[in-house]
Amino acid sequence: MNVKARRFVLIPGAGGVGWYWSRVAAGLTDAGHRAIPVDLPGDDEGSGLAEYRDIVLEHAVDGDVIVAQSLGAFTAGPVCEQITPSALVFVNAMIPMSGETAGQWWDHVGSIDARNSAADANGYSREFDLETYFLHDIRPEIALEGEPYQRPESDRVFAEPCPFGAWPQAPIHVLAGADDRFFPVALQQRVARERLGLEADIVPGGHLVALSNPGGVVDYLLNR
Repeated sequence: MNVKARRFVLIPGAGGVGWYWSRVAAGLTDAGHRAIPVDLPGDDEGSGLAEYRDIVLEHAVDGDVIVAQSLGAFTAGPVCEQITPSALVFVNAMIPMSGETAGQWWDHVGSIDARNSAADANGYSREFDLETYFLHDIRPEIALEGEPYQRPESDRVFAEPCPFGAWPQAPIHVLAGADDRFFPVALQQRVARERLGLEADIVPGGHLVALSNPGGVVDYLLNR
């Protein structure tokens, strides 16, 4: 039986590095679909959420599946007001409210308290470092491959209100990594319920789940 090919537009998180989606994109392509990882100018203080939206819209059309990782959720909202996606999928995402800034989101959802509580309960340090919170479940050779792509995120994007009014009238799904230390799974489950009225789906993997468990992410996307 032939499966109709779909297009997946993959929005990265802070830093805007499209390479983050490389393993998932390969898996989707191998399954006969089109995957478009978008690269955003995360370290450019001249680019804000409107510019991010417009860059994604250079690639996205009606009927695409829009997939947003972490901070990428703040781009997904404005994008989905300009096109009609077939589905919207959040992955370990900072799901925003209309007009909220990414800088406000942390306090609004109690992110830091949740992160500290998870650290205490699971025996790792509260002090943030990349190894503890992002790379703890990434194979060393993949982490090494990703080093040249790393870049910071501009302060501007964290200060801008998210310019969208409402989520699209399309299926919305929330995927959370069971081992995410940056946004612990209980936090993600609560935010999904409070902000979308949805239950988050859980797969093994940390915050960078598209690198630590790309097969799980691909299977999830193909079955939505």
